[in-house]
Amino acid sequence: MNRLAQATSPYLLQHADNPVDWWPWCDEAFAEAKRRDVPVLISVGYAACHWCHVMAHESFEDETVGALVNAGFVAIKVDREERPDVDAVYMTATQAMTGQGGWPMTVFATPDGTPFFCGTYFPKPNFVRLLESVGTAWREQREAVLRQGAAVVEAIGGAQAVGGPTAPLTAGLLDAAADQLAAEYDETNAGFGGAPKFPPHMNLLFLLRHHQRTGSARSLEIVRHTAEAMARGGLHDQLAGGFARYSVDAHWTVPHFEKMLYDNALLLRVYTQLWRLTGDPLARRVARDTARFLADELHRPGGGFASALDADTDGVEGLTYVWTPAQLVAVLGEDDGRFAADLFDVTEVGTFEPRPAAGSDDADAAGHGTAGTSVLRLARDVDDADPEIRDRWRSVVGRLLAARDTRPQPARDDKVVAAWNGLAITALVEFLQVVAIRVTPDDEDANLMDGIAIVADGALRETAEHLARVHLVDGRLRRASRDGVVGEPAGVLEDYGCVAEAFCALHQLTGEGRWLELAGGLLDVALARFAASDGGFYDTADDAERLVARPADPTDNATPSGRSAIAAALTAYAALSGETRYREAAEAALSTVAPIVGRHARFTGYAATTGEALLSGPYEIAVVTDDPAGDPLVAAAHRHAPPGAVVVAGRPDQPGVPLLADRPPVDGRPTAYVCRGFVCQRPVTSVDDLLAQLG
Repeated sequence: MNRLAQATSPYLLQHADNPVDWWPWCDEAFAEAKRRDVPVLISVGYAACHWCHVMAHESFEDETVGALVNAGFVAIKVDREERPDVDAVYMTATQAMTGQGGWPMTVFATPDGTPFFCGTYFPKPNFVRLLESVGTAWREQREAVLRQGAAVVEAIGGAQAVGGPTAPLTAGLLDAAADQLAAEYDETNAGFGGAPKFPPHMNLLFLLRHHQRTGSARSLEIVRHTAEAMARGGLHDQLAGGFARYSVDAHWTVPHFEKMLYDNALLLRVYTQLWRLTGDPLARRVARDTARFLADELHRPGGGFASALDADTDGVEGLTYVWTPAQLVAVLGEDDGRFAADLFDVTEVGTFEPRPAAGSDDADAAGHGTAGTSVLRLARDVDDADPEIRDRWRSVVGRLLAARDTRPQPARDDKVVAAWNGLAITALVEFLQVVAIRVTPDDEDANLMDGIAIVADGALRETAEHLARVHLVDGRLRRASRDGVVGEPAGVLEDYGCVAEAFCALHQLTGEGRWLELAGGLLDVALARFAASDGGFYDTADDAERLVARPADPTDNATPSGRSAIAAALTAYAALSGETRYREAAEAALSTVAPIVGRHARFTGYAATTGEALLSGPYEIAVVTDDPAGDPLVAAAHRHAPPGAVVVAGRPDQPGVPLLADRPPVDGRPTAYVCRGFVCQRPVTSVDDLLAQLG
């Protein structure tokens, strides 16, 4: 009996018809293992994971393997995106045992959940042998198995512990982090590290703020070079916008094709802020197209943002996205086909599946005339090209996208994850703010920008309402929902931090007090239920399900750590509310990360980004005006806002808007009030005076 048919997770539903007798993560599964005196097989993955699909097809859909699993184990299937707490604990165990991690993650545990053997993907023959070996060890070497499990639990308990050294996150540490990133920077290909290469969005956000504070040309150049390399490479969808998860090579050419909500939200913030600070036309275009991708492809009408688009289409990675020269000609005609092949570097050899060399066994098997397929990447500059070239490029993109839309499409993981939706709301709010100050009616894309802004505004407001109405249950956040139905898993710290930060951003966009009130409620829960005695935070609440260890990871990885996210939200809320205890909590949280910021900068990007905000003040800017959308003071505040600044505009003394309380207009004119760290300057009524106060 497979018990996954009623799951809200698309990943679990993918396995609902397997011959494996899957259980969801639940107490009953472990009780069944104890009753049968068999080990537990815990398989962790997610819906858009390519190798998860491969292992499912090879092993979990196989009747023989299913029978072997069912006879000797209780099998539990876990969606890592729905249960990040479970994933964190067993990923730490996997890394402790093997030195590496990834998905699918394969864990064998005792009936109390203690892991004793961990791995990732296993081909079917290896997996069958592993099942047999583990079963034999459980029956014949039980004492050794239990000793191994105890050692693993001790290791992961130490890795997830709180209570380490603390220190203030100072300007010196942030400068050291920027210097370390500069030293590790890939001068040739941009970004950091080799293959596979991931988009370093949080490090780029930090470097932008570091540049604002220090004027560092080096920090800005790293951001500009990396932003251009990613945008012109195969990582970026040159037709529909949006970014893939990572590049399998070191030079951004061939992506792993899954598109994750969190990557695109964080990258939207990077390109938006780069556009705000520099006016860079490439950053403007990529921000526009990424916002459109989020609003058109991932937002679900009446609900929130879906989690991802799959890496595979009909079981084949890249099937939707790659092209041959002949396919370009078939869609565009001879002249435009050659133009597109040159523009997007589509060759007969190919960049995704290169054609085998003539005379090789592979070439003979495939046929000498078979062309390799290519990922589209932008080999020529278009943003500063002549108008006729830009017009031709736009025409080609539109026709290729229309043709691509007729191909089979990747599946969508349509569950709504609270934290990632919070990231998307914050990113879209920032995008709308920059559109308002950077786009003029005579811009060539003004109508397109206006249309995207309208759709993005509606999407982010619907999403915020969905989070408040569906995910917030009895004052506590739930992690995920699907089709308007919230799941049982409790929200973890990153959910509280990212959603509270999003509500603070929405408060600034709308001037509505309810969003700030909701943010404060979430932060109060986080302080009461997740806080540790040293100022840090656990990733799970004190009344959450007890696992073999209580996770408390301080490092940023694919998404901000819970600790970084909650510190960012506390910082914004303190500035908007004027309540100093939230700022103190943010400083205490960052003090637990500070000792690793200067030494492991690539894994503390969001913490450092928040540290820059606190070092800046952050500035609190209130503009008293009857025209928040069109007042020059508001535009200047957004255009020149220092790192982490909060900006609220509207009529004075609006309910629930502390920054506008007791702040009348001066001489009946729109007036800006600027404070920094709860210390205020004199009110000003001119843009020049405002800019002087903003430094």
